[in-house]
Amino acid sequence: MAIDLNGISVFLAVAEAQSFRAAAENLGVTRPAISQAIRRLEDRLGVALVHRTTRSVSLTEAGEQLYQRVAPAISEVGLALDATTDRDSAPSGLLRLAVSSIAEQFISGPLLARFTDAFPDIQLDVTVTDEEFDIVAEGYDAGVRLGEVIDQDMVAVPASGDQRQCAFAAPSYIARFGKPDHPSELSAHRCIGWRPTPRSAPYRWEFGEDGREFDVAVDPQITTNDMWLMIRTACAGGGITFGMEDTFKPYVESGELVPLLQDFCPPFAGFFLYYPSRRNLAPKLRALVDHVKRWR
Repeated sequence: MAIDLNGISVFLAVAEAQSFRAAAENLGVTRPAISQAIRRLEDRLGVALVHRTTRSVSLTEAGEQLYQRVAPAISEVGLALDATTDRDSAPSGLLRLAVSSIAEQFISGPLLARFTDAFPDIQLDVTVTDEEFDIVAEGYDAGVRLGEVIDQDMVAVPASGDQRQCAFAAPSYIARFGKPDHPSELSAHRCIGWRPTPRSAPYRWEFGEDGREFDVAVDPQITTNDMWLMIRTACAGGGITFGMEDTFKPYVESGELVPLLQDFCPPFAGFFLYYPSRRNLAPKLRALVDHVKRWR
């Protein structure tokens, strides 16, 4: 069967926009042209691909299966064409990233500032989020997360060295309430906890002892999704908090916070820049991957 590339392109536009009108606008054609192209493709395949109502457009089961198979292939073709046409030109375009709020080395400023200096034709759109989702489905080019939560079908490039999580408190808090000698004693202390979303439980503080990992479900007096609120409250003597050593380092160096329970805080693999496995990386993403490798 000959491939109807025009029909496939129109189908993908409709599937992604969930609207004939929006697909027509995106492709720069009329709405009737969209309808005709979809109808011809359905007639050619002998199966309905799209449910049409006066208010909405959705894919049939056959349409969803076709989309899941064709979309990655068309994306690969586009990347290959981009790589060919842009071979001798500077990387450019919009690069969308989803980055964990605790990836301190990546979002602290210098890494991204030097990248935009080196590639002025690339525009960065960085969403700082701790929600876990499919970056491909949400339209991101890449993400930055701890290695332990990255899907195995992704390509992962180290974006930091090993990390540690530790507990921290202000000298004023320690003077009033003392400090725990073991993580099991945290239940007797005021704690400042973190959770990524209002619907999730507070993060369990993770420790290690004699090669054994364990976690402690502290009962925070204050819980928030904002790391800076945790830091400011801890610096004010509001309690013991817990997080990445890199994040708290400036406050330890200034004397505002003191690290606690360090003997129970083993290192672990750090953050990775990750993206879908592709033979032909877009030049803009290849530029970022190479930059991150040099930065380390």
